[in-house]
Amino acid sequence: MSLQRRLASQSTIIFAARIGGSGLVFLTQALIARLWGAALLGDYLLVTATINLIAVVMPLGFHTVGAYFAADYRARGEKRQLAQFMRRAYGHVLGTFVALLLAGYPLLMVLGQTGSALGQHFVPLAVLAFCSGLVHVNGSVLIGLKRPLAGYFADAVVRPMIVLAAFVLALSFAVPDAAFGSMLWIMAIAYLVVALGHFGFVMLTMRTVPDTAEPRLEDVRRWWRFALPWVLISLATDFFFDIDLLLLSHALPKDQLAIFGVCTRIFSLVSFGVAVVYAVTLPDIFESEANADRAAFTRKIGDANLVASGISVLLFAGMAIVGPFALMLFGSSFSAGALPLAILCLALVVRSVMGPASVVLSMHDRPYASLPAVGLGIVSLVVLNGVLVPRFGIIGAALAATLAITLWSVALWWTALRTAKLDVSIVQRFRRAGVPEPV
Repeated sequence: MSLQRRLASQSTIIFAARIGGSGLVFLTQALIARLWGAALLGDYLLVTATINLIAVVMPLGFHTVGAYFAADYRARGEKRQLAQFMRRAYGHVLGTFVALLLAGYPLLMVLGQTGSALGQHFVPLAVLAFCSGLVHVNGSVLIGLKRPLAGYFADAVVRPMIVLAAFVLALSFAVPDAAFGSMLWIMAIAYLVVALGHFGFVMLTMRTVPDTAEPRLEDVRRWWRFALPWVLISLATDFFFDIDLLLLSHALPKDQLAIFGVCTRIFSLVSFGVAVVYAVTLPDIFESEANADRAAFTRKIGDANLVASGISVLLFAGMAIVGPFALMLFGSSFSAGALPLAILCLALVVRSVMGPASVVLSMHDRPYASLPAVGLGIVSLVVLNGVLVPRFGIIGAALAATLAITLWSVALWWTALRTAKLDVSIVQRFRRAGVPEPV
């Protein structure tokens, strides 16, 4: 099977799994609001957001580069180096979990939050954060070992099923507060079993990695060199719209902020369809780089960009058609988000056309070179919000976000072209195929 066909097929499967899983999560949230009340739904969202933030911090950035190093060590036959990297990554998750158990509740006491949802449900919250951090590392390593479906399976498919099942089981409690606490405990125990099973599959998959290279010292400094900037890159990308919503909280009325928030959540979901294209192809790209095969390297990046751009165009068209109906599920007033959602989806096309510059810069030992472009994106978002939102409201917010992402993407492309001497955009794919370059 050609790389393009494999990218399309595996990306479609992973994207469909994420869509289905997200549907279960949205269904559960709607049921919580209807059966237990909006206040408990707010507590659930607060607990979930806290879990996600803690889980991202737990691996100390090693999950952001796990796919890179797993693919690199696999291609070079350095099984022992991979084992050392994994011990360090999993050690970070375990160590921060212990620190959370020891210092988390005292910190909540200092902040006066022991009576909040975070304090009342601290133990299951900590266990769920540990499980999520473990799954983050598991998934990144499996992607690097050419097991992307297994890498995404626990988080995209199993976790939403656990959430819905835990809610259904907790319905037997008459008091909503008690039911909510039971739901979190059921989720924590079930997801712990899944995370450990996922970890076991990583160990089994690692047995297939060749051990042909000569032993050498750990790449500790190299690991941190890549992990530290990627923590910042990951925060700025994965939490881009969380930052945006905080910036807009004082510029938009609450009803418009809610509409834009729903649009950003839908955008984040559909953008996953583009992200998995690069996740599927990364191991092949890393292998070409490890083998110093520049022709194969550029060809595979071009093929990935072509597939990602095609998917992003389809998603843009799909959201332009389906988006208004999806927004109506939240209420008639949310139909005002149809145009902002379509504008946001244009950013997907820009990202795909410009290519995975941050990854390429890291592969060429320039991980910190991405940070100026990341900073440009955040600063431009602040400035554009100040200019466009007061005049155009949520449409201005969508324009500001899309323009900021465009500036960010173009800056990353230029940085890769200037420092690594590589055109990672889709243009090189057409140039290689003999198609005239667009003017």
